Amino acid sequence: MGKLEKQQEIFILSALKQDSKDAFSILFQTYYADLVLFCGNFIRDKDSCEDIVQSIFLKLWSDRKNIQIETSLKSYLLKAVRNSCLDEFRHLEIIRQHEAEYESTTLDSYDTDNYILHSDLSDHLHRALEKVPELYREAFMLNRFEGLKYREIAEQLNVSERTVEVRVSKTLDLLRKYLKDFFLLLISIGIP
Repeated sequence: MGKLEKQQEIFILSALKQDSKDAFSILFQTYYADLVLFCGNFIRDKDSCEDIVQSIFLKLWSDRKNIQIETSLKSYLLKAVRNSCLDEFRHLEIIRQHEAEYESTTLDSYDTDNYILHSDLSDHLHRALEKVPELYREAFMLNRFEGLKYREIAEQLNVSERTVEVRVSKTLDLLRKYLKDFFLLLISIGIP
C-alpha cells in the first residue's frame, strides 16, 4: 500500500467522476488503512475510526460527480477525517467539555498537507534499507521483520551472535541517519 502520485490522482479522480468502481476501489485500497490509523490519533476506538473512514468513502462515492479537490487527494481525505473526528467529539458529552482544548491544540496542530502516512514511512524505510550493506540488512530484517533472536540468526547465517548484534546495531545507526526526519515514527515502530 502506498500513496498515489499527482498524475495518478488526477486520472483516478477523473475516472471516479465517470462512475468507475475500479477507481473507487484503488482509492479505498490505497488510503483506507492509513486513514484509520490517522483517525486513531484523535479517537482511541478502532471501530469508531473504521466507521468514520467508511463514511468518508461513502460520501466520496456519493459526491463523486461534484467533488472539487484543490489540494492533494491525500490532504483532502486527511482533512475529511479530522473534520469527522471534530463532529464525533461534538456528539460526546465528556469530550464536549474539552472541545475547545482539542480543537485549538490537538487537531489543529496536525498539518494535514505534511502529515506522514505510515505508507510514506514504509516507502522511506525500504529505500533506506537498500542503502545498507547487504550483510547488515539481512541480519536486521531477520531480527526486526521476522522476529528471530540473535542466536537464531547467528545459526542461520553461520556467524557469531556478537556479529549479528553488531550488524543490527550498525543498521540501526544507518537508519537513524537516513531517516532522521521520521524520528518519532521510528520510535513508534521500535527503531530507537
